[in-house]
Amino acid sequence: MDRYDAVVVGGSFAGLSAAMMLARARRRLLLVDAGQPRNRFAAASHGFLGQDGVAPVQIMREGLTQLARYPTVDFVHAEALTASLDEEGASLTLSDGAVVRARKLILATGVADELPLESMRPRWGVSVLHCPYCHGYEVRDRNLAVIANVPGAAHQALLLPDWGPTTFYTQGAFEPSPEEAAQLAARGVTIEPTSVVELLGDGAETRALRLADGREVPTGAVFTAPKTRMASPLAEQLGCAFADGMTGPYVRIDETQQTSVRGVFAAGDAASPMYNATLASAAGVMAGVAAHRALVLEAAAS
Repeated sequence: MDRYDAVVVGGSFAGLSAAMMLARARRRLLLVDAGQPRNRFAAASHGFLGQDGVAPVQIMREGLTQLARYPTVDFVHAEALTASLDEEGASLTLSDGAVVRARKLILATGVADELPLESMRPRWGVSVLHCPYCHGYEVRDRNLAVIANVPGAAHQALLLPDWGPTTFYTQGAFEPSPEEAAQLAARGVTIEPTSVVELLGDGAETRALRLADGREVPTGAVFTAPKTRMASPLAEQLGCAFADGMTGPYVRIDETQQTSVRGVFAAGDAASPMYNATLASAAGVMAGVAAHRALVLEAAAS
């Protein structure tokens, strides 16, 4: 059974950033990644300083190349299926049958998105989007729609007019409060109570929305907040505490990315209610630094 100072589960922006800190601290490290990042549907990452317009897969590939230069780092392409803890650290069972142990564990396992309409799936990351700061500029000046799916959707609609004329579809379930309605009106947002039932257009493009009353409304891009769930069961298996976010649960962490379980850190979308590439990378840096600090302090106290 292989034993490491730390294992990082998840090889996207948060996991790679955490691994880099530990690699540079010359710690023996394993990065476990199944190759299914949340951002795999997006053609480019935007608003990420130095990486604006670069494909997420290219950023991750370069990160792996850079990590491979550090002699204390091992990699495995597999899914971490189970995790448990004892007084000596964490034990993980991988989908390739291997069992690995580590003194510290960093979960950068991300979340999975549950979209409200089936016709959104082939368009996700192209003309169906979640973050105006990440993708709004690329769809600027089109007719934009916000399809409400969670409480707080009116706030998303309030932001979007800076990128294009916006219609807020309440889906008959997420009506804005009087104060929100006044704010939306002041921003020129149209409020539409009739539900969207289907997105229309070729391939991944959106050209119109079909409403429940049969109308077809020309639309160039759709924003929505998908409901989210943990992409991995590891945090729950380990007994980590969760908090409730607008779209779903996330792992509760402190200011150093430490979870409620000693020796287990979490970073990225799995540990934040706000999803952003730069924030995920920064959280990964903090998790890697904090895990290294914990290793040093434990050794000094023994």
